[in-house]
Amino acid sequence: MVSNSGLGLSTKLEHMEQLAEYRENTLRKSPELRSLFIELTGKCNENCRHCGSNCGDYEEQNPLSTQEIMDFLDQIKRDFDISKLRLCITGGEPLLRKDFFEIMNYAHSQGFIWGMTSNGTLIDDEVAEKLYLAGMRTISISLDGLKEYHEWFRRRRGSYDRTVRGIRALVDHGNFMHIQVTTVVTHRNIGDLEAMYEEFSALGIRSWRVINIEPIGRAKEQPDLLLSAKEYKHLFAFIRKMRFKGKMEVSYGCSHYLGPEYEREVRKWYFLCNAGVYVGSVMYNGDITACLDIERRPELVQGNIRKDRFKTVWENKFEIYRTDFRKTGPCRNCEDYRFCAGDAYHSWNFDEMKPNLCLKGVLF
Repeated sequence: MVSNSGLGLSTKLEHMEQLAEYRENTLRKSPELRSLFIELTGKCNENCRHCGSNCGDYEEQNPLSTQEIMDFLDQIKRDFDISKLRLCITGGEPLLRKDFFEIMNYAHSQGFIWGMTSNGTLIDDEVAEKLYLAGMRTISISLDGLKEYHEWFRRRRGSYDRTVRGIRALVDHGNFMHIQVTTVVTHRNIGDLEAMYEEFSALGIRSWRVINIEPIGRAKEQPDLLLSAKEYKHLFAFIRKMRFKGKMEVSYGCSHYLGPEYEREVRKWYFLCNAGVYVGSVMYNGDITACLDIERRPELVQGNIRKDRFKTVWENKFEIYRTDFRKTGPCRNCEDYRFCAGDAYHSWNFDEMKPNLCLKGVLF
């Protein structure tokens, strides 16, 4: 298959060796916080069948107050060079917080660079303008298929039209740096990839992020939605073929080591799980963790911003993300472990100490 990255196999292998060396000898010893995720709320106005954190199925327990979040932002500004830090706002649905714009206007006034993930249903022309004035420049909107499927998957009638309205309001505003649509591909919508490409590209977006459903959260209760080996191959072949076909770039997400043939062919970078080395997060209740997609287990919580200084936690904890504890079970003698290091933490099975999803044997 022709390379769309312009890189040969030997060059990729050389690059991956360099990345593995950097991960082991530099990054794990001196991690660098590049992305700070803040989960503003666990509330959501949708009830997606795949949600990794089961948003909307529980009542929030002791959420952070407006002032606590602002005080935390003050602390981050004192402790880090925020010109090199990306603030990522997420939920649930972040716009459900009544103080959303109070918080984000404050973040903007303090010089934070921020973007957001959203389902888009609460965005109209007025909200788009308020987001711009609050400093938001990038956003990822979830759109999981054509209308009938999207509303089945998200379990909210009328959600497709509201999401499309939100995307159009952002595009028509004309001043945002990056508007991305993210789609979760499952066994039930993989046959619509070509139709989705045509429909989404007509919205005027320039980036379509296509990811596979993960065996986490609610998706573990619906194994019929997971992809087969044949469907994984079809998905990556589609992304590779369509990546630069038109004005809308198609790319894969950050998850999973794809093997030398597909690395750099479906996204701009080589696989490296950023959890705990480039990425840190704060949950809606103040708990400090790595990536918010990782299973929420007590032993993975590194502290809480109500009692711990984030910088101290970042510099002195997160050990589980900076060691080779996953070199066990099926990963112990795997020759690809040097490149994947156990693959994505969010799909790691901490009870059985093995990956819930590994694409070895499927793509490579």
